[in-house]
Amino acid sequence: MFRLISQCVAAAVAATTLFAAAPSSAQSSWPDRAITLVVPFTAGTTSDIIARGLVEYLGTTLKQPFVIDNRGGAGGNIGAQMVAKAAPDGYTLLFATTGPAATNKLMYKDMPFDPERDFVPIALVGKSAIIVTARPGAPFSNLKELIEYAKANPNKLTAGYPGNGSLGHVTGELLQATSGVKFAHAQYRGTPQIIGDLIGGHIDIGMDSMGGYVTNVQDGKIKALAIAGNKRWSKLPNVQTASESGLPGFEASVWYALLAPKGTPAEIIAKLNAATNDYLKSDKARTSLDMLGVEIAGGTPDDLKAFMAAEVKKWSPIIKQANIQF
Repeated sequence: MFRLISQCVAAAVAATTLFAAAPSSAQSSWPDRAITLVVPFTAGTTSDIIARGLVEYLGTTLKQPFVIDNRGGAGGNIGAQMVAKAAPDGYTLLFATTGPAATNKLMYKDMPFDPERDFVPIALVGKSAIIVTARPGAPFSNLKELIEYAKANPNKLTAGYPGNGSLGHVTGELLQATSGVKFAHAQYRGTPQIIGDLIGGHIDIGMDSMGGYVTNVQDGKIKALAIAGNKRWSKLPNVQTASESGLPGFEASVWYALLAPKGTPAEIIAKLNAATNDYLKSDKARTSLDMLGVEIAGGTPDDLKAFMAAEVKKWSPIIKQANIQF
């Protein structure tokens, strides 16, 4: 009898060990099929271009294809929700930006997910400072002159933003609160429309991520007044930062991060983090991201977690004061 009980116990232990080992085995074999990277914006946007450069490297390094799935809408929430509800198996990931990863939760009353609760951070890819631009005939050529003009001519300037609640819009609210000026504002569906109306003189200033503006600034079609980053951009070396223009500490950047659904195994997160950081150290990444005005970041998942929390804390009072709600 004792022998029979011992054999049963041994069999049970062996079965338990087998089932316990199964997830680890599955994780260690990851990836063994194609991986979907959801970009919550349309094809051709800056986030889409950055994501395609990243997945080309990840696919080669991890020896499985990465498929981009563009799911635009609701400020990035539609695509982000899809990933938040996906199986946490490492085969569906999110290429997030500031909105769906942080600030949207401060504006959308019925957010179907919480980025800090429903995602596991993988890596911060980079940051693209907001650029403040102006129509070619504007009576100011830098941020200091813009503020002086706006104070002397209240409510006479119209600012263009790439969508209500976008970081360009929130930056405009921050600029008004910080400098004590007031703009009328016009919301656009994207960067090309803002640039077109700046060139045509239909709006006075625009605030947006830098990538789409450099060529038009270099060609003299629009003015660059300031960059809201911590340093000047190599492609526009004569354009001052906002801090240099008299607003010390004024920084606003659209950022790009790789996230996974909550519950994704730590081993998979570690593999993705290592591969992403290797990509960011490559010459190809440095060249392509600099062309887009993106400052390379990198770091650990914990670094990204802390950064996301800090961004929510930073923008919360600005968004609340401006009463930006959907």
